[in-house]
Amino acid sequence: MRPGYDRAIVKSFMRSPRSLTVISLSLIAVLAAPGTSPAQDLADAIADDYRTELKALFEHFHRNPELSFLEHETAARLADELRKSGVEVTEGIGRTGIVGMMENGDGPLVLVRADMDGLPVAERSELPYASTATQVDLSGEEVPVMHACGHDMHITTMVGVARRLAAMRDQWSGTVMFVGQPAEERIMGAREMLEDGLYERFGVPDYALALHVSAGRPAGKIEVPPGLLASSSDSVDITVFGVGAHGASPHRGKDPIYIAAQLVVALQGIVSRELNPLDPGVVTVGAIHGGFKHNVIPDRVELQLTVRANNEETREQLLSAIERIAEGVGRAAGLPAPLLPKVVRTKESTPVTMNDPELAARVRAAIAAGMGDDVFYSAPPSGMGAEDFAYFVRTEHKVPGTYFNVGGTDPADLEAEAAGGPPVPGHHSPFFRIEPEPSIRAGVEAMTLAVLDLLRP
Repeated sequence: MRPGYDRAIVKSFMRSPRSLTVISLSLIAVLAAPGTSPAQDLADAIADDYRTELKALFEHFHRNPELSFLEHETAARLADELRKSGVEVTEGIGRTGIVGMMENGDGPLVLVRADMDGLPVAERSELPYASTATQVDLSGEEVPVMHACGHDMHITTMVGVARRLAAMRDQWSGTVMFVGQPAEERIMGAREMLEDGLYERFGVPDYALALHVSAGRPAGKIEVPPGLLASSSDSVDITVFGVGAHGASPHRGKDPIYIAAQLVVALQGIVSRELNPLDPGVVTVGAIHGGFKHNVIPDRVELQLTVRANNEETREQLLSAIERIAEGVGRAAGLPAPLLPKVVRTKESTPVTMNDPELAARVRAAIAAGMGDDVFYSAPPSGMGAEDFAYFVRTEHKVPGTYFNVGGTDPADLEAEAAGGPPVPGHHSPFFRIEPEPSIRAGVEAMTLAVLDLLRP
């Protein structure tokens, strides 16, 4: 028996003592029988759908990942699957994004988003459906490709949600906007879809929903954070200029490698000495490139940074401090004004993702009513991951949004790790893997319950 349905029926009989004499043993048997409650019927339908359709679809997506803004086959297959459920699909929004509209009478407009792109990682999971794909990336280099972050689960789940909503049209009224988003891994796809007229062409949603599968969390369990969901992320490029010279005569030049080394160290002082210790922030220098020969002082060094924060004030403090320190280190090295380090914020950038507290509470209640309170887990964040879902809700329209997590790891693997066994591979690892059946079934059920609640007639 699923809480929130059969229990409510029984309570209605209990309001009158006379009702107790009316309830027959046969009726009690019917109420207790499996598959008689709406929630159980939904769970059973999803289980059947997984066995007959979604399992094979997930494995197809996992075997055939594609890179950011190159998700041509993925988008085409997702569009085809949505059309089978009666969704009107428009392709090519924000380069490779798709938008599917499922209309069912008057009511709110709910956006449901799933990201589609894989990563330039060579898979080593040893799964029978592991990816061996390669692809020529946007820079022209051929690289291996893997779904190392679970986006294959996300788009499979979206198809499952569309199938359930199509079969349950008598239980909701309104419109669902299915958004297959490109380039989440480069945190650029959501913004490009909006810049391509997403809301002008298809309407401003009343609510926006998304989910993410989480390695290191128990498979099939749900987390609905009430506020902060993901940190901001900004990719910053710094060019450190210098004056080339012979390595044996460094005094005749300005060594950009030496200046860059000082800059890398100085940047670490932003978080350790300028931020409130209780206010999280990250400044990571992820790449440094310069020079080409042992005895040659080059004329430039390139640095690549990622910058993370949990609120917009800290985000701007970090970014402005990077510019100030880069200029200061250049001046301290005696560089003339034209050769001071150049700091560029790239387009790989996203604000903090915050769940709307009221909507998050409503979504959690809808999931609890259908799946029970024991479906939830709670865990502290494992890092300052970022998510460009923020753009869908942080527009001038201020769309209420909620983004929830679905556990993807076998609990036995988590217990083994806790006992000193092998660590569970994290996201973006070549060993990344999830348990597809419990995570997809839970994701479809939770998202369907949330949409049904928001679109109640």
